[in-house]
Amino acid sequence: MTGRRLTGFALLESTVIAATIRAPTFDATATMTADPLDLFLAQSPWMPSLTAEEAARVRKATTVRSYPAGGAVFSKGTPTAHWAGVMQGMLKLDNITAEGRTSTFAGVPSGAWFGEGSVLKDEPRPYAVTALTDSVVALLPRSEFLRLLHESHPFALWLIGQLNARLAHYVAQVQTDRLGDTTAQVAYSLSGLFNDALFPNTARRITLSQEELGRLSGVSRQVANRALQELQDRGAIRLGYGSIEVIDLQVLQAIAREG
Repeated sequence: MTGRRLTGFALLESTVIAATIRAPTFDATATMTADPLDLFLAQSPWMPSLTAEEAARVRKATTVRSYPAGGAVFSKGTPTAHWAGVMQGMLKLDNITAEGRTSTFAGVPSGAWFGEGSVLKDEPRPYAVTALTDSVVALLPRSEFLRLLHESHPFALWLIGQLNARLAHYVAQVQTDRLGDTTAQVAYSLSGLFNDALFPNTARRITLSQEELGRLSGVSRQVANRALQELQDRGAIRLGYGSIEVIDLQVLQAIAREG
């Protein structure tokens, strides 16, 4: 069983292919005067692959919207008109059943872009997107996204790597849910927010309640609370009021693998 468990994580590690472009390092003094959208786009891992003309076109087409905590960013079933990036805050992807039960699929921290699958398939949003905290979101029209895909070979390579990494992430998550204990499930959901290929700029201290992490992990709040206490006792995290700080990411990832 141990061998089976490691397989998914080996897949996760191996799928961050060379096409994935790392975000460059920027001079901190420049961030004080830079436009927030310009800075966000510059730090997006796919942006350095574009030509100056393509980058200018993206900047012109991108719009910015702000959402309060609990605000609806996208409703389930609405047309997928934009590829979205989280400039500030954190979003959650979830679904609500007819009985009113909420199932959270993923959290999206600041610095990440998401929803490329729905954009590619031109399908209605298969889930609702809600702001967990006060958030600022960048919106790139689907038409411009597809133009980049068709005209920019480096962007297309980056997108293949992104889709590959996202698939591997969810394969490993399903494996953890089926083979790991509840502490491993919570550890994986939390450590997954620090996947460099998907979420390259996640801060070590994230605003996330134990209830929301429980939903993200597929466990109750009480179970999530016990798991988080264990993770704190093992030196992986530090719990705060409405927040979780990752102290040792390697320990957290090890618990997720071996739980």
